[in-house]
Amino acid sequence: MSVLLTTLTLLFTLISTVTSSCTPSDLAALQAFKSSLNEPYLGIFNTWSGTNCCSSWYGISCDPTTGRVADINLRGESEDPIFEKAGRTGYMTGSINPSICKLDRLSTLILADWKGVSGEIPECVASLSYLRILDLVGNQISGKIPANIGNLQRLTVLNLADNELDGEIPASLTALANMKHLDLRSNKLTGQLPADFGSLKMLSRALLSKNQLTGAIPNSISGMYRLADLDLSINKISGSLPGWIGSMKVLSTLNLDSNMISGPLPASLLSSTGLGILNLSRNAIEGNIPDAFGPKSYFMALDLSYNKLKGPIPGSLSSAAYVGHLDLSHNHLCGTIPVGTPFDHLEASSFSFNDCLCGNPLRTC
Repeated sequence: MSVLLTTLTLLFTLISTVTSSCTPSDLAALQAFKSSLNEPYLGIFNTWSGTNCCSSWYGISCDPTTGRVADINLRGESEDPIFEKAGRTGYMTGSINPSICKLDRLSTLILADWKGVSGEIPECVASLSYLRILDLVGNQISGKIPANIGNLQRLTVLNLADNELDGEIPASLTALANMKHLDLRSNKLTGQLPADFGSLKMLSRALLSKNQLTGAIPNSISGMYRLADLDLSINKISGSLPGWIGSMKVLSTLNLDSNMISGPLPASLLSSTGLGILNLSRNAIEGNIPDAFGPKSYFMALDLSYNKLKGPIPGSLSSAAYVGHLDLSHNHLCGTIPVGTPFDHLEASSFSFNDCLCGNPLRTC
């Protein structure tokens, strides 16, 4: 019995040692990663000392069974006590050392909102086959999105917003079959959305505003049955609005403002029972506003301003269940503004700069 107890004690000691320290290769990779970064105000890298990176190293977590580094979670904006004590958000400079790619069991890589991290995303990041979250938002990272990003088959979150990335969206990105959240806002991306963008069947949020994207909205998006939020605003998207957008059952927010979209306004967008936010302002949409609203229409915000719309305001808008914010200004609309809701709570700015609208809250007809 005593031999058995001794053996078990040694075994538990060995397991404890394995699960509380990282391997020499992971340790070396983290040390190289740290050497390329400078964080002068909070001192988070002061905790990165000794050889036991799985215990008390700020932002580092390890797999308890393998002892391998699984998560790097470094956010420059946090409610962590280290930020509260310093009374400031974080600021970090430097670049992402390619040594990060030696952490081949990495599941989460978050280096977000540090404002000064620059350089490029190492191409070898696409080899981290266990990666589920890649979040580099809010830095000054430049260059291109790794061409083989589609190799990351476990990836569910890709957030590269608020950086200085350029070039086209890699064709391989549409192979990320498990991705749920894509945020590429506020970069310098060019070219068209991949024609097979709709292959991202699990995607619920596609945020690509404030880039230089061109071309039409790919028809493949019509098959994205989980997509709830599509934001392509402030780009150079052209072509006409496809009618199928209004038939997407889960889509609740559609932002296409400040593009080069032309052609008519599909009735399906206004009769949709799912869309709650629709912003099509600052385009070249023309023709009449379809008389397609119904008792299940529920718009928290409906912005059609700065287009080339003409004709009257459709009377069916009064039958909508709810319209919170409405902006029809800067068009060529003409006729009497309908009475009742939602018109009884709207201001004149919602209807200003049209050809000949009249009635409350504008001049009397």
